[in-house]
Amino acid sequence: MNLHAIRAIYHYEMARTGRTLLQSVVSPVISTVLYFVVFGTAMGSHVGHIDGVSFGAFIVPGLIMLTLLTQSIANASFGIYFPRFTGTIYELLSAPVSPFEIVTGYVGAAATKSVMIGLIILATSALFVPVQVMHPVWMVAFLLLTGLTFSLFGFIIGLWADGFEKLQMIPLLIITPLTFLGGSFYSIDMLPPAWRTVSLFNPVVYLISGFRWSFYGISDVGVEISLAMTLVFLAVCLFTVRWMFKTGYRLKS
Repeated sequence: MNLHAIRAIYHYEMARTGRTLLQSVVSPVISTVLYFVVFGTAMGSHVGHIDGVSFGAFIVPGLIMLTLLTQSIANASFGIYFPRFTGTIYELLSAPVSPFEIVTGYVGAAATKSVMIGLIILATSALFVPVQVMHPVWMVAFLLLTGLTFSLFGFIIGLWADGFEKLQMIPLLIITPLTFLGGSFYSIDMLPPAWRTVSLFNPVVYLISGFRWSFYGISDVGVEISLAMTLVFLAVCLFTVRWMFKTGYRLKS
């Protein structure tokens, strides 16, 4: 394994975060803090408790997951799309670097950045609402698995997109609505039976439910199902990335 290549790609992507610190870190953290102030502090006293947890604390896992998903996709998709846009991807493909090493460098950096932002938001949320983590190991496991899975998904989008508009299309039109409708601000048990059944087809429900269970021990679906769904999506993303490199899809044209 070419560890020097992985380290070079990883450090280059992490250095890009330092050059765009306001956009990459400060902006998503401030946006999420505003959610805590508006929904958690201002509206929380009117909503009361959900499953014995104050509304402000209840939305913390959902908001962290919302930011984690969007940042993982954004970081990974732009990271691989930009060298395609400038043509420097061909230098990388002609170098003695395997697809596994390329993916590890880009996806590893994107997942690292999104998990760091998630932890910053978790620390910041404690300033506004009472947060507790009942299962810290599982919390970290869900954080890492989700960051890695959606960084892989973002990597796929970065390979698929042939313009900046397409680069933003799937996160804005699909991922963000699915996250808002996936129980970020409510429990799907509060929905009418028909809409609860519809919600079970939303994969983000399982991510947020499992992540919330690691905080308060409450969940809309079993934690085993949440973990299984995350691993299935991870496997699908890995298979898709492997197929893209094997066929040269959008890489050799």
